[in-house]
Amino acid sequence: MNICVIGTGYVGLVTGTCFADFGVTVECVDIDVKKIEMLKRGEIPIYEPGLKELVDKNVAEGRLTFTTDLTDSINRALVVFIAVGTPPQEDGSADLSHVKEVARTIAKNLNGYKVIVTKSTVPVGTGAIVEEIIRKECGAGHKFDVVSNPEFLREGSAIEDFMRPNRVVLGARSEQAVAIMKDLYSPLYLLETPFVITSVETSELIKYAANAFLATKISFINEVANLCEKVGADVSMVAKGMGLDHRVGAKFLHPGPGYGGSCFPKDTSAITKIAKAHGYTFRIVEAVIDVNARQMELMVEKIRKLAGSLNGIKIGALGIAFKPNTDDIRDSPAVYIIERLIAEGAIVKAYDPAGMDNAKQTLSKKVVYCKDAYEAAEGVDALVILTEWNQFRKLDLGRIKELLKSPKMADLRNVYEPASMKALGFEYVSVGR
Repeated sequence: MNICVIGTGYVGLVTGTCFADFGVTVECVDIDVKKIEMLKRGEIPIYEPGLKELVDKNVAEGRLTFTTDLTDSINRALVVFIAVGTPPQEDGSADLSHVKEVARTIAKNLNGYKVIVTKSTVPVGTGAIVEEIIRKECGAGHKFDVVSNPEFLREGSAIEDFMRPNRVVLGARSEQAVAIMKDLYSPLYLLETPFVITSVETSELIKYAANAFLATKISFINEVANLCEKVGADVSMVAKGMGLDHRVGAKFLHPGPGYGGSCFPKDTSAITKIAKAHGYTFRIVEAVIDVNARQMELMVEKIRKLAGSLNGIKIGALGIAFKPNTDDIRDSPAVYIIERLIAEGAIVKAYDPAGMDNAKQTLSKKVVYCKDAYEAAEGVDALVILTEWNQFRKLDLGRIKELLKSPKMADLRNVYEPASMKALGFEYVSVGR
């Protein structure tokens, strides 16, 4: 089977590469000439563990190619994936301009039956919009079906998530399209992967509902953490007691500075806009968004209280990416906190194992970038852990203490134990403990 994946961003590149590893012939297409040339040279434009090795393998074995020629790629493919960006607009709703443009291009190049798959995260009703555009543009010349196949890839473990997914969701109106998609995903049958076969609209909503629920768990445990600080409880033990209940589950019950990244902020906002467009107020998710914004501000207050003041104070910031094992700084709580510290007059020295190149394009020019955690700690009035990279979990704390101007640490990811830090002579604060 030949497939075409339109868009070589995070979702498109991982999807195309993993399908190629399933034995499918894949052409990844993008209008960004520089990005395609990078990929042809074996350079990966995103940071994702294991992706470069998988790309190199499948390119070498002839199953994966990169091109800007959309017409030929569509002509050769039976299945065409739309994996372009749907960034938030000013009102928080998803911008579908790229999706619509791709739909028009597909319509102009249909040369036979195709399955058109929306892999991008799109609002409910997008499948119908794509179907209408293609039908209008191409007329009755060729048959096609539109399928919704949302992605559930976690940055930092995307390949594992694709190869061993919890489920595959397929939304379609055609049995033929479902059969083709099942054939495409057939390697997962050996793993007994559950398949959810449903309508296009239901499939589109599943993605938003899942991300909104996970964001809700994060905001909930952050609220619990804030209450723990008021009453003298330990949020880590509260979370453990909650998580052992199988109805609740332990995942996403980790307090911190709030959620970020390319999905949760965008998708929580989008689902509230979808609801409003249909005359409904999604109050829980609106509260989740408010809690997340407040949580980041509470973290700034925590740092301010630890340092005594921020004006003229030097702060060492460990972590810029929104989570470990990615270079993605989009809507990262760390970015917000660093900018707020600088706005109040702090001097920030920062280090992140993967996110500094992206940070240099986004963060204040006043940030001083360091080669490692120890350089970030040298001579600062307080050290702040913003992202829980593994290398920050085993710091030489004796060395850190010597490098710091004063032994103060704000651990916003609860990496270390309060009693141990106090025994080492640190003035230490964390979240909910």
